[in-house]
Amino acid sequence: MSKAIVLYLHVHQPYRVRHYTALEAGHNHDYFQAHYDHRTSNERILHKVAEKSYIPTNRKLVELLNRHPEFKLSMSITGTVLEQLEEWSPAALHSFQELVATGRVEIVAETYHHSLAFFYSLPEFEAQVQMHKEKIQKLFGQTPQVFRNTELAYNNDLAYWADRAGFKGILAEGWDPVLGWRSPNYVYRPSYTDNIRLLMKNYKLSDDIAFRFGDHNWAEWPLTADKFSHWLNETGDATNFNLFMDYETFGEHQWEASGIFDFLDALPAQWLKTPGNSFMTVSEACDTFEPNDQIDVPQTITWADTERDLSAWLGNKIQQEAIIDLYALGGAILRTNDLALIEDWRRLQTSDHFYYMCTKWWNDGDIHAYFSPYESPYDAYINFMNAYHDLRYRLAEKGVSV
Repeated sequence: MSKAIVLYLHVHQPYRVRHYTALEAGHNHDYFQAHYDHRTSNERILHKVAEKSYIPTNRKLVELLNRHPEFKLSMSITGTVLEQLEEWSPAALHSFQELVATGRVEIVAETYHHSLAFFYSLPEFEAQVQMHKEKIQKLFGQTPQVFRNTELAYNNDLAYWADRAGFKGILAEGWDPVLGWRSPNYVYRPSYTDNIRLLMKNYKLSDDIAFRFGDHNWAEWPLTADKFSHWLNETGDATNFNLFMDYETFGEHQWEASGIFDFLDALPAQWLKTPGNSFMTVSEACDTFEPNDQIDVPQTITWADTERDLSAWLGNKIQQEAIIDLYALGGAILRTNDLALIEDWRRLQTSDHFYYMCTKWWNDGDIHAYFSPYESPYDAYINFMNAYHDLRYRLAEKGVSV
């Protein structure tokens, strides 16, 4: 039986809110440019990630595409990181454009601002999806055919929307309670849809690379391309292995010293040694394989934390208060037609802000702390809400009531 690796990588950086005090609200409307706070400097972080991950990963992927005509991959890239690349690292942006120009890299659609707008404002969600589509067309000359929501947040309603919007495919987490007895290694059809296909992440295989690769205490360490390909070849119940992970897996989350680039370099040759094995973009997998079954997801699932739900962003009172208050301003802010005000409001919608406010403990809490530039979830909340109150002040200045 022929089998395909469907490699999908996600590129994102938020505009982190700097140390923004209550005393500044009403006077200084710059929430994102940290001139003295090293931890929240978006420019510093962007340069670090570009040099450690984006540029060397793109260089390696172009090498592999040139070396292996059968190699392909898919990626998504948010509007917020594209803006930062345009401003602070044109070389890294050019390396992404070179990668896509090979013709064997597909870009996946999403919200421009990496927001959870689908759950709070459908018009705002659709506006951000359109903004992202236009940005991708402008910078890369592609029109996305497959959709992924922020944090792989997915349910039946989203699949229904994406089907009606004309997308051929949608991505989701292959979470065991949803799949039941089924395998993530097939194409599925979402419930209540007519045409769209569903690709579900094989989180065990993906996390072997994204999280466990450099762990010397892992029973399977070291993970080699030969070993990994053997696992996939020995899996009889499969047509497509959906390996979904952050782009920063390569060089940032797994440092170069871990051997992650050597693994990536060796994987295509090892996988393609077996007759019938291939690589496919997400669209090609949707076009090639008939749905194996129908998947019903009435509740929302995501790719984060042990619960695989929205609790990483909405699990406590401060997260819930912050996001509800922010979206409540939407109508008033949009009525101003003030592009700077609207953009600041949209940058505050980015899901990372609420992720930093998470108060979970144990392993999930450690992961949240790793990604957060703040001393505590409460610091994240305070800075965010100070910015929120400044948005309200700017509205009041314009005489716009909330």
